[in-house]
Amino acid sequence: MSKRNYVLAGVLVVALTLAGLWWFTTGSGTAPPVPSPKPPVAGQAAPGILSVDSRQAAQFGIRLAPAATAGEAPLATIPAVIQPPANARVAVAATFPGVVVRTLVVEGDSVRQGQPLAVIASREVLTIGADLTRSNARRGVAEANAARLSQLSREGIIAGARADEANALAAEARADVSEKARILRMTNGHGGSGTYTLTAPIAGRITTSTIQAGNPVDGTTAPYVIDATGRYEAVGQLPERMVGVIRPGMAVRISPGIVGRVTAVGSTIDPMTRSASLKAEIPAGTGIVAGKATSLSVFGRAPAEAVSVPSTAVAAIDGKMVVFVAARGGFVVREVTSAGSGEDRVILLSGVKPGEQVVIVGTSALKALATSR
Repeated sequence: MSKRNYVLAGVLVVALTLAGLWWFTTGSGTAPPVPSPKPPVAGQAAPGILSVDSRQAAQFGIRLAPAATAGEAPLATIPAVIQPPANARVAVAATFPGVVVRTLVVEGDSVRQGQPLAVIASREVLTIGADLTRSNARRGVAEANAARLSQLSREGIIAGARADEANALAAEARADVSEKARILRMTNGHGGSGTYTLTAPIAGRITTSTIQAGNPVDGTTAPYVIDATGRYEAVGQLPERMVGVIRPGMAVRISPGIVGRVTAVGSTIDPMTRSASLKAEIPAGTGIVAGKATSLSVFGRAPAEAVSVPSTAVAAIDGKMVVFVAARGGFVVREVTSAGSGEDRVILLSGVKPGEQVVIVGTSALKALATSR
C-alpha cells in the first residue's frame, strides 16, 4: 500500500471517530422536559389566604356583608324583670257603696280609655238623683221669682234690694243643681235608676278583677286594676364596677328588637349582691309581658375604630376569635377583638375596617379549610 493510501485511511478513521463522539454526546432523543409548577390547591395559595374560587364559594354557600361603623357598643348585659311603671298601673275604685248589677269585662281583657267596666246600683246615687230633681224644681221657682221682682224693681214698685235678694236665691239654686249634676256626670250615674257605671281611666289590660254580679262594693275597695300596655319598665341589678359608667339616657335593648332607655341608676350598693338597681323604660312589643325575666343590654358610645358585623361572621380557631375577610383569590383570616354583642351583631375593636366584606354565611366551611392547612 502506498503512502498516500495510509494518509487517506487515517483521515477517514479520524472522521468516523469524531462522528461517533458527536452521536453519543447529542443523541437522537430530546432533552428531559422541565417539570411545570403544580396548580395551587385550595387553602394552599399564599400564607394567610384561603384560596377559594367562585365555584367553590358557591358550593360552600358563602355570603358576604360589609362591616359597618359602630355608633354604639354594649357596655353590660344584666338580668332584669319586666313590670309596669308605677304611673302606668291604675286602680279603679268604687265611688259609692252598692251592689254589682252587671260586669262588662273580665281579668285579662284589653280595654280602651272610657270603656264601661261594670254597672253598680247605689242608694247614694238614687238620693243624689232625687236631690237633683228637687233642686231643679227650686231653681225654677227661684228664677221665676227673681224675674218677677226684677221687673217690679225696674217699674219702681218695690225696692231694688228685694230683687237683688231674689236673684241671689236663684243663683244659689242654679249652683246646687250644677253641683249635683256634676257628681252624677263624674260617676257616670243615672239618678232615675239609681245606678252608676265604672269606666276605664286609661287604656290597657285588666290585670286584677275582684268583682262579681250580686256582690257588694264600697268606696274603700278597687274592683279593677288596669295596667297600661303601651309602656313597661325593666328593673335589673347593675354590677358595682358599672356604677358611674352607665347613666340615665343610655340606650337599652331587649330581644327581639325592643329598644328603650335608662331612666334611673341607683347610687347605693347592696352589700349582699354588690350591685345597684337600674330602671329602664321600654315600649310594648312581642314577648314583653309584666313579670317576665329577661336579659337587658345597655349600650354606650363605641370607640372610633369599632365596627359592627353580624354575629354569624365570627368564628373561633385555636381559641381565638377570627373573621374571614374577602380578598383577591380567596379570603383572609383575621384575628379580631370583640367589645361585646347585642341584637345578633358583634362589635369589633380590631381586625376589620369599615366597609370590608366579611363572610356571614359559610364560615364553618372556611373554618374547616383553615384548620386543615
